[in-house]
Order: sequence, then C-alpha cells, then structure tokens
Amino acid sequence: MSAATPAASSSGGVSPVNASAPDVTQNVSSIDRLVLEYLRSRGHKDAEKALNESLESGSVDESGKTVSTEDLIKTLAVYAQKPSRPGDNVLKESANVLQELTAMGNPLSIQNLIASLGTVGAEEILSVDPTDKEEGFRELEAWVEGSLDMYKPEFRPILFPIFCHFHLDLVQRGFKEAALRFYATYSPSLAPMHHATLHHLSTLLLPSHVQNDDDAQRFKNEKYVIRMSRSGFSLLVGWLTEGVGGEASGAGDGFSGEKGKRGRAAIMRVVNNHLRFDVTSASATAVSPNAWEESTGLLSQLIPQTSASAIPNPHAFNTSKGELKLGPAPISEELRAETERVIREQSVLDRDPNAQYDLQYLRPPAIQGVVSPTESDMLPYPQSFKTVDVQREVEKVRDARKRIRLEPSALSSVDMNSVQGGAARARGLPSICAYTLHDVGEGAPCCTFSPDLTLMAAGFSESYIRLWSLKNEKLKGLRNDFSLSSVKDSGSLSKIQQKEGNTTRKLVGHSGPVYSLSFDPLGGSASPPRYLLSASADATTRLWSLDTMTNVVAFRGHQNPVWDVQWSPMGIYFATASRDRTARLWSTDRTSCLRIYAGHLSDVDCVRFHPNSLYLATGSSDWTARLWDVQRGACVRVFIGHQGSLSTLAISPDGRYLASAGEDLAINLWDLGSGRRIKKMTGHTASVYSLSFSAESSMLVSGGADWTVRCWDVRGAGGPGKSRESGVAESTISRTTDDENNETSDLLATFPTKRTPITNVHFTPRNLCLVAGNFLAPDSR
Repeated sequence: MSAATPAASSSGGVSPVNASAPDVTQNVSSIDRLVLEYLRSRGHKDAEKALNESLESGSVDESGKTVSTEDLIKTLAVYAQKPSRPGDNVLKESANVLQELTAMGNPLSIQNLIASLGTVGAEEILSVDPTDKEEGFRELEAWVEGSLDMYKPEFRPILFPIFCHFHLDLVQRGFKEAALRFYATYSPSLAPMHHATLHHLSTLLLPSHVQNDDDAQRFKNEKYVIRMSRSGFSLLVGWLTEGVGGEASGAGDGFSGEKGKRGRAAIMRVVNNHLRFDVTSASATAVSPNAWEESTGLLSQLIPQTSASAIPNPHAFNTSKGELKLGPAPISEELRAETERVIREQSVLDRDPNAQYDLQYLRPPAIQGVVSPTESDMLPYPQSFKTVDVQREVEKVRDARKRIRLEPSALSSVDMNSVQGGAARARGLPSICAYTLHDVGEGAPCCTFSPDLTLMAAGFSESYIRLWSLKNEKLKGLRNDFSLSSVKDSGSLSKIQQKEGNTTRKLVGHSGPVYSLSFDPLGGSASPPRYLLSASADATTRLWSLDTMTNVVAFRGHQNPVWDVQWSPMGIYFATASRDRTARLWSTDRTSCLRIYAGHLSDVDCVRFHPNSLYLATGSSDWTARLWDVQRGACVRVFIGHQGSLSTLAISPDGRYLASAGEDLAINLWDLGSGRRIKKMTGHTASVYSLSFSAESSMLVSGGADWTVRCWDVRGAGGPGKSRESGVAESTISRTTDDENNETSDLLATFPTKRTPITNVHFTPRNLCLVAGNFLAPDSR
C-alpha cells in the first residue's frame, strides 16, 4: 500500500497568536502590519507567529526600519502552505501569490513587493542557504542511528535517496563548494552499500551535468520506493511533522531554530515529491534486516507492472507468475534403458559387484515441493539419441559414484586448531587447482575449462583465443586439402590430421577483445568437446570447430559488444548477453536469433541456463537479475537487492538456487521458486568475477578482483561474522585492513593468490575446484 506523508507542522503544534502581537504591530511598519493581517486572514497562524517572534527578537529595530525583502520572503516561503495540498507552498510562484493577494483585496503595494522579487518559493529559498540541507540531513542521520535496533534496517534506506536529492539540488543550483562539502561529510557512511552510485554522483559538478545525466534524471523524475513496516512509518511521520521523538538520548536535537525548520522543510520536500512508501503489515522484527533492500529503489521501470496503480513490488510480480518447473530435465526411456545396459556390461567386464548400485544415480529421488518438467515442456531436440549421449549419461553415473562429498557444516562445530579440525577441513573444503597466466600484456578478460577437463581456453584483449591441453597432448587440426569422400573410418580420419601439433593453439577471427568463451557440453565429462563459442566486442559470436581449429560460423544480430555467451546444458542452443540491453537465444543450425529477451534498463552482463534448459537467468548493470522463460521469452522472476552492476551468475545443480554477484562486493543467494533472497554473503574486498556451485549444491566458490578464492556455506544461516582467532580464516586469510570486518558467518575459507584476479572458478562433477586468472605484475615504478 502507499501512504502519503502528511504536511509538516511546527514542533510546537498549532496555537493562537500570543497576546503581545497587537503591541508589536503598533511598532512595525505598515508593510509588516499588512503582511501580518494577510497571514491572519488566510489562517497561516504558524507563519504569523514566526514573523511576530522575529519582530520581537530585533529583526526590526526601534527606529522602525523594515525587515529586508530576502528575510521576509524566507520566512513566508517556508511556512505558507496550501490547505488543499499539504507540503506544497503557496508562494512557490509569483503568479500564485498575486492571485491570493488579489482575492483578499490587499493593496497594490504588497503585490508590487512580491512581484518585484521574481519567482520565489520553498525550493528557491532553501537553495539560497545550502547549510539548510546539511542541517536537515545531519538531524535525519542522527535520528536514524539513534533509533531502536529493530528499526534501523528499515530506516537506513531513506538516507540514500535524500542524500542524492540534496547533492543533486546543490549542484543544479550552482553551489559546487557546498555540494562537495556535503558529499565529503555524509557519503562515507553510505559508501559500503552504494559505492557505485556515489562515485558517479561525485563526478557531477555542474548544472549541465545534472541535466544531461541519465541517473540524475531518473532520481528527479521517478519515485524512489521505500519499504517500511506500519509502526516504523508512523515513527518517521511523527518525527518529520513534530521534529522530535524516536531518537535516543543525545541523538539529535530535533528541528530547532530557523535553520532547523528550513532543514525539515527540505527533507519534507524530498519525501513528498520524490519518495513513495510501501507500508507492509509485517512487524519490523518479522522481516530479515537485508530484506528491506529488495523492494527499495527506483523500481518503476525495473519491474514489469501487473497493475497500473500498484506500487512496484518484486514479490507481487514474482507471485503473479505462478509456479516454476525447476526439477531435472527428463530423459527418454530408450536412452535410460541403453545407459543401464552399458553400465551392467561394464560392471561384468570390470568384475565390480558394487557397480549394480550405480543405477540408482540414473533415477535421482524427487525433491519435495519441486515440480519437474515433462518431455513436452522441453526445447526441441533430436528424437533419437546418439552414442555420445549414452557415453555422457554413463559418465554422469561414474562421477556421482566417485564424487568427493563436501560437508561444509562440519567446519562450524569444531576447533580448527585441534586434531579434529584437520579432518573437518578435509571433509568440508574442496581441493583447488589454480591456473595462472603470465605475461598477458593487455589482459585476458575470460578463461574457461572444458567439461571433461582436457582443455582450457582464454580470450585476450588482443582479439584472439588461445587453447591449452591440460593433459599435455598435441592439439592437431585437420589439413585444409582433404576431401570428405576420403573419410571412411577412424583410421582414414587420422590420416588427414596435421602431422605436427603443439599443446597450445591460437584461434584468430575476432576484431575486438574476446569477453566470454563456452565449450560444447554435449559430451559432458565423457569426451572432449567439439565446438567452442566466443563473444567479442566486435558484436559477433563465433562458433569454432575444435576438430579443424577454425571458425565455422559468425552469428550477427547484436548492435553492441557481446559480454557473455553460454551453451544450454544439452547443446544445440546457446544464449548471449550484450551492451544493447538484450539477451538472445540462438541455435547452431541458424545464423539469426530465435528469441530476444528485452526488459533490462542497461547492459546485460551475464547469462546462465537453468540445468533443465527451461529458463535463462540474466544479470545486468541496472543492478537486477531476471529469470526468463526460454520458449515464451517472458520474464518470470525479478531479483532486486544489489547495489551495483552484476558481473556473474550461477544456478545450483539441483535447480533451486541462484547466486549473483558484482561490483557491490556482495553475493546474494536467491530462491528461484519464490524469487526471494535467502541471504546476503559478504567478505570480498573487490568486484566478484565468477561463481560456481558444488555438485551437491551445498557449497559456493567465488573468485574476484581482490586476488582471492572464497568458499561459502550455502545452507548456513549467514549473518554477521564472528571474529576468527584461529582456524581456516586465520591460516588462509588474505590482505586485510581494520575496516574489512564485513565477513558473514557463512564464509568458510579464503584462499589468497599473490597478484592474480580470479576470472573463472569451476567445480567439476567430482567436486574438484579449478580456478584461473592472469597475474598482475607489480608496477615497475
């Protein structure tokens, strides 16, 4: 629901003018007397009282000199409000003032006085003295920080939009020095949550900057939604209208004095004109502290509207889209039967009596509450299966049998310095193998590993791709002079391969930096991939044959750089993300896209397929993630809660969770079914570049620009972390400073590198973790 904020009133409430007023009017000039009569006749008792107090205190001297026009208008503009629209000023425009005075039949001298001052209103008057904004924000911040702990999480989000509007107003009115002072004083407390936006605001120094900046105009033209409990909203309204109350002892003095009252008017102007409150019936303690962020921000364009009058709410939108089918993709009975036959035959040949129990992995138990898709729900695939499909399914069973079972919960209940601590680390943490690129030059924006772990590929800023064999085997392509008629069997195929090879190959074809790579998943961990996809700044996506080591197809359709590309879990289809604010679905048998997923307000930076291929997740620079129905092209979930651009996504193998991370240094874990955030994990000190779930979906590994790999407990409760005096964090923690105590309790371990930003982390089906990045040489200077 939406609640309009009532008009501001003076801290003392409405009261009759004191008895000394007539005596005062006898000693003042005729103009002041006429103004007092006007205020009394229009019922503006607060303004009349304030003017009387100013006359008594000496703003008019004994010789009968009048107050200055500037002081007069300041006094009137702050207090004279429209009875029909609380919070809107009667003196906002000169024309309105003249109309009001004419209706009262007042002398022309008053009309000429006001008309000569031009357009004068609350907004202009508040800008004349920029310290009013500083005073108002100082009192607001003191009230928020002095409130009860149960209300702080829902009160703190209101500080950010008011700070932004105050800063933008100061810049737009030409108060550059005041804006810089205001920014330097109050931005540090907001920086942990809003670093990206605050940095952008700091670059706006001239009125023309504000007028031409998209983000600034969004703040000016859109309502910033604030979610609050009913009791919290009542406290806020009470404090704003009365100027006191709600704060702890010594936490703010309320809006006292002339400057304080103008500061309150400045806050009220932002609250009335630029904020929109979503008041929930839930109590303040019933909502998770981090959950208030999910429905806060400039949401009007981020969420597809289900009702024209409703407040933009991601939960309402997600609920309206109904239930999702998040279970595993079905496999045909013919393929299942053939896989079981092959497993039985191999168990006889290997004389392994336990192999018969492997068949259980072909029919995993259904997860309670999760709906599985049927074959009719799936994307179109070839009807008949091939040998590679059987090999892939057989290898899945083997991987499940030989998988290392990670138990992150084992680390939370033991002393890491004890004998049991070593055993707990072995059970709870994965083995991590790091690949580091040296002498990269201009950089390698991306790295990736093949599903069978035989190949590693890296894309470079110099527009080429390099492949490495992780088994130290020669990478040989086919000769260019062979004919298809000469290929009859595997023996003849080996004859047309190149005579010589190397453990690394270079693929050249793009005309811009290569930003993303993806290996063909069709063979799974059973056989090497045959194809590689690459996305580049040249706005193309290219398909490379790993048999011939050549470019096969260039897919064109995006009009801007393509930031990410990923195969669907079963091959054939793939998705791309671009700067043109769209994601697109393609298939290898067509050069034009099949679907366009449009709705993000900025670059689509990353894409990930759901394990069953029915859904596609996208992350964007508009700070949101979305889940799309692949076939219908419709958005079915919106995830709001980040405070910066998203750079990476990961969907758990069981299909239930989405992890997202980016420039706000936080990793959010979402429940795909409800669209709600489960928890927020913090600990990284720079942007997060890559995420990967373990095979059981119990652990998440992240890599980022802070040169670390971090392991997180997915099923842990999270929350503020405890000081770690020993154990995993102590033995593996990287460079930290005194202000980096933002680690949540679900951070299991931190593995530092020397100077290598981790651009890719990858969990194998057997829970070995591979990571890669390019080494940053120290500055020679």
